Amino acid sequence: MTVELRDYQENIISDAREALKTHRRVLIQAPTGAGKTVLASFMAQNAAKRGRRVFFVCHRRELIDQTSRTFNACDIEHGYIAAGYPRSNLMHVQIASVDTLKNRLESVLPPDIVIWDEAHHLAAGGWTRVYQHYNRAFHVGLSATPERLDGRGLDDKFDALIPGPSVSWLMENGFLANYRLFSIPGVDMTGARTVAGDFSARDSERAMDKAKIVGDIVRHWRKYASDKITIGFAVSIRHSQAIVERFKAAGIPAAHLDGDTKKEQRRRTLQALACGELQVVWNVGLFGEGYDLASNAGIDVSIGCVIDAAPTQSLSRYLQRCGRALRPQESKAVILDHAGNALRHGLPCEERTWTLEGRDVQDKNSEDSEPVRQCPECFAVHKPFPQCPECGYQYVIEVREDPNEVDAELEEVDPIAMRRAAKNEQGRASTLGQLISLGQSRGYRNPVAWARHVYNARVAKRMA
Repeated sequence: MTVELRDYQENIISDAREALKTHRRVLIQAPTGAGKTVLASFMAQNAAKRGRRVFFVCHRRELIDQTSRTFNACDIEHGYIAAGYPRSNLMHVQIASVDTLKNRLESVLPPDIVIWDEAHHLAAGGWTRVYQHYNRAFHVGLSATPERLDGRGLDDKFDALIPGPSVSWLMENGFLANYRLFSIPGVDMTGARTVAGDFSARDSERAMDKAKIVGDIVRHWRKYASDKITIGFAVSIRHSQAIVERFKAAGIPAAHLDGDTKKEQRRRTLQALACGELQVVWNVGLFGEGYDLASNAGIDVSIGCVIDAAPTQSLSRYLQRCGRALRPQESKAVILDHAGNALRHGLPCEERTWTLEGRDVQDKNSEDSEPVRQCPECFAVHKPFPQCPECGYQYVIEVREDPNEVDAELEEVDPIAMRRAAKNEQGRASTLGQLISLGQSRGYRNPVAWARHVYNARVAKRMA
C-alpha cells in the first residue's frame, strides 16, 4: 500500500527533497497532529523502494510498537534494533531504540538515511553518539518544537529547517480541532528550583498538592468538560494517584497510568476510557511526545479534554499536552490549565516562528509571544479581545477624555478572521524595519528579536 499524503504534507516532502539536494541534515517542523509519522512512513517507503537503508530512531518503547503498527498498515517491511525485539539486519527499514542502537553501532549495517523522531532530543548524550557515528548518512529530523528545553536552537545538528503549517492554519482547515482554554489561578511557582531545565519535580508537587487546587480540578472538570473523554497530566505518580482518588470519591470513574504500568494494563485502561467505562485517566510521563492513544488502545479514542496540573518551563511539553485534545472532533476541545502554563507560554494556536537558532536564552518566552488575556469571571484565556469569548465579560478600558471622541459600540471579534488579518499584516511587512515597527505596535516585549527571527526565517526559506 502506498502512503497517501495530504496536500500540505506533499509540500513538506517537496521542500525537504529540495533541501536535501544541497544539505545532508534537514529538520522538518510540524505541529502535534500534523502527521509526522505519516511523513516518516512515506520517506521510509520510498527510500526502501530505491534500495536505501533507513533507520527510524525513537526514544521510548511504546513509540517503537506504535511506529511498527503504522509501518505494517502501510505494508512497509521492517526490522528492529531494540532490546527484546527480533533482529533482522537485512531489512531495509529498521525501527531503532536510541538506547539500544548506541550500543550496537558496530554490529548493524549502517543506514543511508536516519529519520529522527522528536529530534529536539539530539542534544542528549546517547543521541549525539549515534548522530556522530553515522556522519555519512542523510539525517532528517522531525519535531513539533524544534528547539532544546532551554530554548536554544539546533543549528549545530541541522543545516536547513522546513516549517510546516501553523496550528491556527490546521484548525482553520479542519485538520485540528478548535478549543476552549481555562487557566485557573491558584498555583504559585515563585522560588521553585530549576533542575535540568525545568521546574524541580519536588517543588512542583509541593505547589500543586494542595487540597484547594485538587478540589478545583474536580470542580472545574465537572463545570466545563464532564461530557468529554479526558486525560490529565500530573507532576508525580503520588500526585496523579491522589487526584484519581478525589475523582473517584466524587463518583467519577478515573484511573492512573505511568511509564511503569504494564503494557496490557495500559491497553485495558485506554480501552475502558474509549468505551466510556472510565471518564478520566491521569498519567505521568506517558502521554507525551508522539504518543498515539488510539494506536496504543487498539480502538479509536478521541480526547475531548486535557487537564494540565504539571507546571513546566518547557514550551515543547506544554504544546504536546494541549495537542492531545486537538484531534478533529465535533465540538470544541477543552483545555483546563491548573498549572499556569498557558499564561507562561501563550495559546496553543499562537503564531510561532521557528528557526534553527532557537529563541534567546535570556528572554526565551518573549520573542514571538503574543499577549493573552485572562477573564476574571470564568478564567478563560484568550487573545486580547475587548470581551471574553466564553462568558461575554466586558473588559473595562481606561481612556483619557478626548474632545474629539465619538460614541461607538463594540463589535464581536471573529478569532479566525483576526488570525488571518494578523498573518496578512505580518506578510505586508517586507523589511526588517517594518517588522520591528509591527512588533512594537503589537506590544511585544522584545520586538527587535521577534522581527529578526521572522526575517531570518524568510531568508532561510528563500535560500532553501
